[in-house]
Amino acid sequence: MSNYVFLIDAQKTPMNPIHPVQARKLLDSGKAVVFRRYPFTLILKRVIENPVVYPMTLKIDPGSKVTGISLVTDRNDVIWGMELEHRGQLIKSALDSRRAVRRGRRNRNTRYRKARFLNRNRPPSWLAPSLLHRVLTTETWVKRLCKFVPISEIRQELVRFDTQKVDKPEISSTEYQQGTLFGYEIREYLLAKWNRKCAYCSAENVPLQVEHIRPKAKGGTNRISNLCLACEKCNTNKGIKPIEQFLKKKPDLLKRILDQAKRPLKDAAAVNSTRWALFDRLQKMGLSVTTGTGGQTKYNRLRLELPKTHWLDAACVGMTETLHVRTQLILKVKATGMGGRQRCQTNKYGYPIKHRPLRPIFGFCTGDIVRAVVPKGKYKGTFTARVCPMSDGRGEFVIDNKRRSVKLDYCTPVHRKDGYSYAF
Repeated sequence: MSNYVFLIDAQKTPMNPIHPVQARKLLDSGKAVVFRRYPFTLILKRVIENPVVYPMTLKIDPGSKVTGISLVTDRNDVIWGMELEHRGQLIKSALDSRRAVRRGRRNRNTRYRKARFLNRNRPPSWLAPSLLHRVLTTETWVKRLCKFVPISEIRQELVRFDTQKVDKPEISSTEYQQGTLFGYEIREYLLAKWNRKCAYCSAENVPLQVEHIRPKAKGGTNRISNLCLACEKCNTNKGIKPIEQFLKKKPDLLKRILDQAKRPLKDAAAVNSTRWALFDRLQKMGLSVTTGTGGQTKYNRLRLELPKTHWLDAACVGMTETLHVRTQLILKVKATGMGGRQRCQTNKYGYPIKHRPLRPIFGFCTGDIVRAVVPKGKYKGTFTARVCPMSDGRGEFVIDNKRRSVKLDYCTPVHRKDGYSYAF
């Protein structure tokens, strides 16, 4: 069963969400038309005086990569679900690339200028752009849903991860207070941890270098759990290759090294950093905001025997006696951004390869969702997908991981770009 359909009257007043069968009857009878595709919303052709609506609770399970959102009625019916995929890592990669380009340009042109550090003032509640993005996109969707649904309460999972416990579950007592590196320098700690041997070839009595198990170029960090020791030959041969590719012919060695390495804690740190910022923004919306713990969410999910998904975790947030799941086909949203403002597109070496017009091409922009009706040719048929318009009057589509090129004359806009891509 798919999500319930949102309904508003002619004055755009939110009404109770309706079953998909009722939505089809309203469309067939001509009493309503499609107002918005994502989320799917109908608008009535008349005004409803003094509408009777039941209170809806919007439940949120914030995550580092994916945030789950559910709508629950006063009868504990889960009628709508959504999973919002963030693009925090893409933002960080873009900022790292920009920083490298600017640093290179300054070194070439203004090497005489004295280096300046800490010359920017940050407010006390400052968040990194990749973290702030997670807060803003969640807030955007909450405001969007409030336009179409009579929401009376918001419940947020306010979880805090103990990163030291996640890294080492058995840690306790004074060891927990003092930390992993108490009494060690980093290099001495690594020598003791890896038995003064190369992690890849087990060479002894040779100069050892500090090596990143997951390369920094691939998103690795300087955390002690991502460091090992390697001889110069192994370190050079590995380079920036992922360890899975470097040791693909030695699965036993790969398993041994990964067993010693700990799982990354970037996701837990991101949730810890953004949880209060999101809570403060939700409170400013004027609705009642309550919180629940992560343990309470897990307890409710296991007690109700629900599968582990982001949107069902959101439905289990807070005090929940029972739940009736009325939907299975949920909306999956991926944050893609509104595109860059760079007219000259370059390759990975910084050389210009093509010109990008920033205005619509034949009425279409990259990211628009269109319906293409192709009457003849190789791609004959009807399909709906995101389009990338070209100056020659054709548009590129990606369907089933295959590129298709179709005339823009065959396309009709379904949903204009808004910085997200949608799927079910």
